[in-house]
Amino acid sequence: MAEATPQTGLLAQLRQRIDVGLSLLQVRLALLGTELEIEKQRLLAGFFWGAAALISLTLALVMFSALVILLLWDGYRLAALALLVAFFLAGAAGLLQVARARLAGGSNLFRASLAELDRDRAALAPTTPPP
Repeated sequence: MAEATPQTGLLAQLRQRIDVGLSLLQVRLALLGTELEIEKQRLLAGFFWGAAALISLTLALVMFSALVILLLWDGYRLAALALLVAFFLAGAAGLLQVARARLAGGSNLFRASLAELDRDRAALAPTTPPP
């Protein structure tokens, strides 16, 4: 009987630690899922508003080009068309550089989850007693 108590105590401690570990894992996975959902919503909203802005900008540029060409139809229509093409190509090149710079930057995805995992690792690391 005396031997059964330490085993039960040891098994109870082991079960308790496994339960705590599983609880930590469950919380971290829930945090990860929340971060994924937030990132998905942010990206979808960005794509939607970006597409709406792109459609509006395209219509405005077509109308502007037509206006300039019609205003200069009698004497300088080819020059106006050439200048508009050069202007739009330069704008496209600038926007391409901005897009490349944005995509080259790092992502904030999983930053909170990684920070929590680092705190967990630091809390669970064995501490060395002072000499």
